[in-house]
Amino acid sequence: MGRINNVKMPAKKGLVVMIFILITAVAAVITLLALDRHGSVGFTVLSEKDIPQEIAGEVIPEYRSLERALACMVDDKVYVVVTRGEKPASGYKVDISRMKLEEEKGRQLLVVYADFCDPDGKDSISQVLTYPLKVAETDLEKLPDDIELRVQYKE
Repeated sequence: MGRINNVKMPAKKGLVVMIFILITAVAAVITLLALDRHGSVGFTVLSEKDIPQEIAGEVIPEYRSLERALACMVDDKVYVVVTRGEKPASGYKVDISRMKLEEEKGRQLLVVYADFCDPDGKDSISQVLTYPLKVAETDLEKLPDDIELRVQYKE
């Protein structure tokens, strides 16, 4: 007969604590993901050729020199326009990363998160005035009461 070595098993109490910690961590992650999706607005960034003529011809010329986000409705669809203002050269970019609806004092606030990228010294740029912007079609059914632009600068 072979010899049985004395193998220590984790104490039941330690095992229960580890399971409790694991369950708590999983629940926390699920809660955070659910909270982050709450109020999330679906959208599609449009190519230049897909921007509705009403926006390209009326809204963009009026607001392109400003740094802001604005919403407008065309043919029962809500669009968001994010502009960076006038820039002295090429290479400045803007991207819409996400949108979220928040309730603030009984008013509906659309928060638009945008990533701004400036040209670095390695990029070849042209010294020409540019007006970086993005237009997105959203899944909103009506215009929000207010809109806020939150910017993050990317390298």
